[in-house]
Amino acid sequence: MRNKYIESFEKAQLEGNTVPKFRAGDTLRVAVRIKEGEKTRVQNYEGLCIAIRGQGTGRTFMVRKMGANSIGVERIFPLYSESIDSIEVLRRGRIRRAKLFYIRELKGKAARIKELRRK
Repeated sequence: MRNKYIESFEKAQLEGNTVPKFRAGDTLRVAVRIKEGEKTRVQNYEGLCIAIRGQGTGRTFMVRKMGANSIGVERIFPLYSESIDSIEVLRRGRIRRAKLFYIRELKGKAARIKELRRK
């Protein structure tokens, strides 16, 4: 049970933000604003969403991509962060679990997720 004042505050905070609908198994491109000294730039982080957790303004999602030398790199993003410029859904995955932590142990073609076919 959440406090009604906190819920109303969070609702006011979330009104301006538009976030696309996505779930675990989807391939995302997250545009992140990076500040380096005085300058800011946008850097894309593209990978597989393996988990979504939390509620309200504390909602986060975890994106995993394969880096150099086939090393997996995971990053956790707050969904309503000011540093996130945009979120783009590239592919919808056909999965049967809410959290895809088993992907960490898989290598190569075994780590692929089938694409969801729309009718």
